[in-house]
Amino acid sequence: MEAERLIEVGRRALAGSRGALDVMAEAWQAQAVARAIGSRLAACGPLELRSEARALGEIGAGCSALDHPSVLSGGARAAQLSGMVEVRPALSALALLLSEAGIALVGVACDTGEDNLYWQCIEAMDAADESLDRVHGMLRRLSEREPGRERDRDGPYDGIRGPAASAAGP
Repeated sequence: MEAERLIEVGRRALAGSRGALDVMAEAWQAQAVARAIGSRLAACGPLELRSEARALGEIGAGCSALDHPSVLSGGARAAQLSGMVEVRPALSALALLLSEAGIALVGVACDTGEDNLYWQCIEAMDAADESLDRVHGMLRRLSEREPGRERDRDGPYDGIRGPAASAAGP
């Protein structure tokens, strides 16, 4: 499945999540998609993105939350990644997904009284935040590569819109 379509599927699933465990599972699905996109760009993306992409591909790897039954039962959605038509729109969509996952995780962390779930949320928020930083770094590099490209009136990145725009970064 193409990256932007895969990300949109993840955004819909996250928006439809009911309950803390579903939100956690979707947040880790989002992180798996971020790792898959990072790995793909590290292998065959633009040269100036490969370092950041490699780091994105390694964030959160080996986290125990990926063993969550909701993730395992449906499998990692990221395994369906078949390619990326355009890098900038895919990274912009990924930034939006990671922002929304981070906000959903804050809600779960604030509402839970269970220590284990709270710390899993904190771990997932850290991974989403670090991934978002890497994605923003790649978008900045793409903007530097195209100095004549007109920038949005709201910021330097294409497509970062929606309810989580304030969390989308500088």
